[in-house]
Amino acid sequence: MELDDEVCLCFHVTKRKLLAFLRVEKPRRAGELSNCFGAGTGCGWCRGYLRRMFSEAVRGGVTAAHEPTAEEYAQARGRYLRAGRGTPPPGATPPPDDGR
Repeated sequence: MELDDEVCLCFHVTKRKLLAFLRVEKPRRAGELSNCFGAGTGCGWCRGYLRRMFSEAVRGGVTAAHEPTAEEYAQARGRYLRAGRGTPPPGATPPPDDGR
């Protein structure tokens, strides 16, 4: 994912905003990332990614081997939502068409 790609597709919070929040606010728990424009408080899809971002920030910015593209990330969220595992709020980025 690129810096201006949305991590929280419900509240349109970009990776850049989250990294700045981590750098400036220095949250003590991953859950405090919700204070960054509500990230992680919508459908729940991005919470795993937020926890990983937090862990990497705590370890000094060490990144994982595979970073999904924005398209892969959005498609995985679409599968998550179609499986009934979350409900996005009004105004959230809609899931991409699954091609059916």
